[in-house]
Amino acid sequence: MNDDQQLAAFEARIAAGEKIEPGEWMPDEYRRQLIRMISQHAHSEYVGMLPEGGWITRAPSLRRKMVLIAKVQDEAGHGQYLYHAAETLGATREEMMAALLSGRAKYSMVFNYPTRTWADVGMIGWLIDGAAIRNQLMLAHASYGPYSRAMVRICAEETFHHKQGKEMVLRYAQGTPQQQQTVQDALNRWWWPSLMMLGPHDTDSPN
Repeated sequence: MNDDQQLAAFEARIAAGEKIEPGEWMPDEYRRQLIRMISQHAHSEYVGMLPEGGWITRAPSLRRKMVLIAKVQDEAGHGQYLYHAAETLGATREEMMAALLSGRAKYSMVFNYPTRTWADVGMIGWLIDGAAIRNQLMLAHASYGPYSRAMVRICAEETFHHKQGKEMVLRYAQGTPQQQQTVQDALNRWWWPSLMMLGPHDTDSPN
């Protein structure tokens, strides 16, 4: 087949719902965009551990500490799944990490917001992870097999993160006046960042 026929056959496979697997032919731009998306997603999982990881030693109870440790551990695993998926496209772990550390690669900027109180941990789980799930459920249907399969597992674990965040927020909303004030302050600060997690309209995206 010539290039046009090969591209048409490739696009027909995607339109039919087939998964593209490592080693199969794909357009250069498809590969480039996948590496960009998957590595950015992986970076976000790793950087996302930082604001919550700092609260592990300050958790108000052993139960909360165990839940938060499990969540942070999950995020590290998500990054590993995704870095591995990008490696199947020819990217190396070293290249991706160098791009992150040099600022050439992006990650979700929501993780740059400060976590001022323990209530922020609950709000991140409820709002930020909730918004992430909306995006990630779509990615579970991605046309690239390794990315799609990684997202199925990640979405299942993110559901746990969302539930623990919601439980925390509800508990403090029904607590003392000080707890209610603290959780309201966290909601006020995280509401708009959580909406920004959904991204711009496709017509406003350079990709």
